[in-house]
Amino acid sequence: MELNAFALATQVAVLIVALGALHQPLGAYLAKTFTSHKHLAVERGLYKLSGVDPAADQHWKVYLRSLLAFSIVSIVVLFIFQLLQGLLPFNQGLGAVDPWVAMNTAVSFVTNTNWQTYAPESTLGFGVQMLGLAVQNFLSAAVGLAVVVALIRGLVRAETATLGNFWVDLSRGAIRVLLPISVVGAVVLMITGVVQNWGGTDIHTLVTGAQQTVPGGPVASQEVIKLLGTNGGGYFNANSAHPFENPNALSNLFEVFLILLIPFSLPAMYGRLVGDKRQGYTLLTVMAAFWLISTALMGWALAAFSGTGTSLGEGIEQRLGANGTALFATATTLTSTGAVNAAHDSLPPLAGGLGMVNMMLGEIAPGGVGSGLYGLMVLSVVAVFIGGLMVGRTPEMLGKKVGAAQMKLVAVYILVTPTLVLLGTAITVSIPALSAAAPAEGPHGFSEVLYAFTSAANNNGSAFGGITSSGPGLATMLALAMFFGRFLPIALVLALAGSFAKQRKIPNTAGTLATHGPLFAVLLGGVCLVLTALTYFPALALGPAAEGLLK
Repeated sequence: MELNAFALATQVAVLIVALGALHQPLGAYLAKTFTSHKHLAVERGLYKLSGVDPAADQHWKVYLRSLLAFSIVSIVVLFIFQLLQGLLPFNQGLGAVDPWVAMNTAVSFVTNTNWQTYAPESTLGFGVQMLGLAVQNFLSAAVGLAVVVALIRGLVRAETATLGNFWVDLSRGAIRVLLPISVVGAVVLMITGVVQNWGGTDIHTLVTGAQQTVPGGPVASQEVIKLLGTNGGGYFNANSAHPFENPNALSNLFEVFLILLIPFSLPAMYGRLVGDKRQGYTLLTVMAAFWLISTALMGWALAAFSGTGTSLGEGIEQRLGANGTALFATATTLTSTGAVNAAHDSLPPLAGGLGMVNMMLGEIAPGGVGSGLYGLMVLSVVAVFIGGLMVGRTPEMLGKKVGAAQMKLVAVYILVTPTLVLLGTAITVSIPALSAAAPAEGPHGFSEVLYAFTSAANNNGSAFGGITSSGPGLATMLALAMFFGRFLPIALVLALAGSFAKQRKIPNTAGTLATHGPLFAVLLGGVCLVLTALTYFPALALGPAAEGLLK
């Protein structure tokens, strides 16, 4: 299946116009949401029921404990929901989920990963899909928003030990941001043809006498938050390649728009909260540059490959074509979404490898809801430190010193995900009982394992379909990668925010390194590329690069 470069460029241009039009308005709304002193009636009701004091400002350690307690309880509740599915309403006649699958799924959805080691339409009924998975799609995305807002407060505040209130930030992110946009987005998806009903599964007899199973359900309402919250878990096993989740080219373009909407608007919020819009524009430039370059490279990788299978369109949904695949695959791997509209396992080796590289960058272009921006902000600290060393001054970021304490936190942050990815991959390929889950031989089998742990540790959720992760061994290892890949970086980000918040503001001087403008954007982009290359190049050489050379 050939790629139409003009059609791909046209779709990219449409996205740029739409996202550009909403960048500042949505950024302003986000900034207002997290700085308002007023609480909505529904929020006050929630605080009263849960015993939360919305006026209480939390130390970063208390903020972190609240976040971890909420997330762990969410994992336990979602796990129990799945085990008791047969007793829950709207179960569609489905019983308890396998405990290993239930454990992996609970961790997956709470960590904003949405790794699916099961066939959703034949494993989960409406009740667990809506009350369990869809709810966590809202809450896990709201957690990401809360963390990035806390980090920004750490840079803005001075000589204080507090970062805000986690429960207030969580509630506002879910109720004021994600919910209203999801309502509008679900209506648009239904207009494009996405299914939304209570019909369940129907069996129809065709004129030939053959029977066809036609599934239904509340798809659009789950599809919208799966994309808007950069979650990725589909209602159907085929995910966004299923015609009921993604019927046509228009729905495909709108779904990519939903994936990118909030992450690309967060830099505008950042610029407003720190009182300098130039800071936000600089981060936006880096995000956009990586996205545009990656989209072009993905298109080239799909167009240039001459293998017999993929040249006939293997793995690519015919309704959407190679253009829609390139656009969607780039967006979903550069963010923590993980939704797919094609079989990534069947993509050309270099295209599949590029998806891995997108995740290995830390999913910062533009990244997941909240996580993309705080990831890029952490790398900005590295760029500031390097720039400060080059000019012979104490590194400063927005009037806060970047010293040994801050760099230790940043260094550990940078090491967490690669450690989980490379260690998990090494253990899996070294133990026959685990490596059997990826039966493909040679570099492709290695790529399947590398992709799985890259996806899990970066909380992406997409996968090469050739790997089977429902067994206890791999289900547990991937669950651990998802859990620590989510919460260790969050803990370090909040600790970094606390270390900045307690400092006093230092006025800028003529020698202060500007953290805005083209020079800093290039420096930051270079830091992102160098760190990724030094960390992952050997593993990529053994997997997709070797496979690409062989073919």
